Amino acid sequence: TMDGRNNTNVSHFILMGLTDSEEIQLVLFTLFLLIYLTSVLGNAGMILIIRLDLQLHTPMYFFLSHLSFLDLIYSNVITPKTLENLLTSTKYISYISCFTQMYFFTFLGSTECFLLSSMAYDRYVAICNPLHYPVLMSKGLCCSLTFGSYFLGFINSIINALCMSRLRFCDSNVIHHFFCDTSPILALSCTDTQDIEIMIFIFAGSTLMVSVITICVSYLAILSTVLKITSTSGKQKAFNTCASHLLGVTIFYGTMIFTYLKPRQSYALGKDQVASVFYAIVIPMLNPLIYSLRNKEVKNALIRVMQKTEGFRLLK
Repeated sequence: TMDGRNNTNVSHFILMGLTDSEEIQLVLFTLFLLIYLTSVLGNAGMILIIRLDLQLHTPMYFFLSHLSFLDLIYSNVITPKTLENLLTSTKYISYISCFTQMYFFTFLGSTECFLLSSMAYDRYVAICNPLHYPVLMSKGLCCSLTFGSYFLGFINSIINALCMSRLRFCDSNVIHHFFCDTSPILALSCTDTQDIEIMIFIFAGSTLMVSVITICVSYLAILSTVLKITSTSGKQKAFNTCASHLLGVTIFYGTMIFTYLKPRQSYALGKDQVASVFYAIVIPMLNPLIYSLRNKEVKNALIRVMQKTEGFRLLK
């Protein structure tokens, strides 16, 4: 811990992590390493299958490849450092690394919010306007929605980074968390954080509200359309079209709301980190599993890609 010099900035932080017990640290290291490898292989595999299989060159899979790309980077922003800290006793992270980690965490999280909204709109058009789907969900619109998601995520994270860079740390450099998240760093600062918290809350709240409202409106319209379908098989088909996305959205927003709609003091005490582990480490692994295990098209595409690869090998 730093000496209590008034209003001086620190050069590094200590991430307290999840536990002091060496046995539990080893168990967590093994578990997180398996999750990390599954996440990297799952997301990279998903991107590869979508690129290689022409039948998956549709708006839904275009968005899904970007979701996998975000999750791939997302898992590399937090998990490697967490794995390193579980094996070492220092648990050191430099000031620059800490704020870089926080910037990317905010950027990727915000972008994913808007991308999930775009996917909800895509599902709405597919179910409510199936005949006009190829025209409405043109390549231009898909690219615009994706670019917009990245751009809004970038704006949100830049504002967050600028606000956080105004903080001063003088009493302690110990972060009661396993990665550099906004709330535990705010709790650590010795400057008055009220204005910064209001700014962050406004922008993060706007991101959340816009994406949640878009998703809710899309799914209310989908539900209304599905209820009008008379045949059971038709209802089943419509439900299967958006089941994977709905499950992904529920898990993502559920853990995010549980993690962040809390008083700041709970972070200062280092509690409730299970939701953060789930949100930061487990979710990037879940998306490719949700979209591949629940999806016949992805399974069939994987078979086609493997057959094609086998065919090339035999030709050689």
